[in-house]
Amino acid sequence: MEEIGLRHYAYVGDAVWELFVRERTVFMTPNAEKLHKYSTDRVKADFQADLLDKLEDCLNDEEKELARRGRNLPIPVARRSNQTEYRKATAFETLIGWWYFNNKERLNEVLKKLETEVK
Repeated sequence: MEEIGLRHYAYVGDAVWELFVRERTVFMTPNAEKLHKYSTDRVKADFQADLLDKLEDCLNDEEKELARRGRNLPIPVARRSNQTEYRKATAFETLIGWWYFNNKERLNEVLKKLETEVK
């Protein structure tokens, strides 16, 4: 498989995480407004930054390096007010995207660990 850049891993990781959240929240309420709020609260940068903090202890050295590199990607000007959160969220999405392409077993393991955070 052709190697893709970190920004692309983060891009795909964002989509994978959002689908994961939606799959777990879709049956929580028939109210579309509540469902949207519940889902979007779990795909926001601050929530993802907290998840990265919770994962830190279970990451191996390669994953920690990947997260560090994802955290150091340039960020859009509009996001600079919450740089720390946004950078951690980007690192989280980078990991999710990397696992999606390179290690689905590890992705499933991590998502299972995070499942209780979504509900």
